[in-house]
Amino acid sequence: MADVAVVVVTYDALPWVERCLESVGGYETVVVDHGSMDGTVEVVRDRFPGVRLIQQENRGLGAGWNRGIRETSSQYVFLLNADAWAVDEAVERLAAFADSHPEAAVVGPRLRNPDGTLQRSVRGFPTLWRLATEYLFLRKLAPGSRALNAFYAGGFAHAESREAVFLMGAPLFVRRTAIDAVGPVDEDFFIFSEETDWCFRFVRAGWKVLFFPGAEVVHVGGASHGGRMFREQVKGHLRFLAKHRGLREAERARRLLGASLRLRGLVFRGERGRMYRDAARMLASGPVAKLLE
Repeated sequence: MADVAVVVVTYDALPWVERCLESVGGYETVVVDHGSMDGTVEVVRDRFPGVRLIQQENRGLGAGWNRGIRETSSQYVFLLNADAWAVDEAVERLAAFADSHPEAAVVGPRLRNPDGTLQRSVRGFPTLWRLATEYLFLRKLAPGSRALNAFYAGGFAHAESREAVFLMGAPLFVRRTAIDAVGPVDEDFFIFSEETDWCFRFVRAGWKVLFFPGAEVVHVGGASHGGRMFREQVKGHLRFLAKHRGLREAERARRLLGASLRLRGLVFRGERGRMYRDAARMLASGPVAKLLE
């Protein structure tokens, strides 16, 4: 088997964690649990005695990834969401592809929804324009357009191996020498945008992020946080921009996102509308520097 260690971060991960861990059976696997209360810990202990279980305070997904990576020494680390599972020989195929592309820090497989449909996993680094196309629904006008849907990499062919800007972190296959060169995940990102920042740093250092459809992973999508973390998603955009583009650009984004979410809060009813209005109030509560404290 390829020299790969699997790291899975869990927080109330039932019912998917069993299928997740079954799909990577035989590989060194570390589960980092962040305080599950739904029986996840007991399932891992009872059903998967070969898995190393670590329990720690929930300091975010990136902190969990970093802890799992530190516990391993393999050539590659496969970061896999608890609500995702590898299909067939996906891990071996990812390793073989990475072996043949030593310039790749990160390789991402093709994602499938549980019903078998494609789940688009390639993204574009946040900019003011890209955030506008997403949060003002401009991308709906032309989903395949690079101009109106660069945030979701509109027009990206998910049927062929090619370079990506960055990849959604539900599964990330990462080269350890690249981690050693660039550094671990930035733990200031609690959840969302940690993979954005990491890929940005890899690319800036001269590494590549590659998409490989020859390996597939099924991802439930949203099950690991249940939509409860929308605030963190918005804050992740601001943190990325503040870190890499400066506070001035992040302030512009705060105002843009605030206006967009107030509009969404008027358009949508029920829980979705309340979620948007809540995030808009957060953005209006102070400048970026205060929001990111």
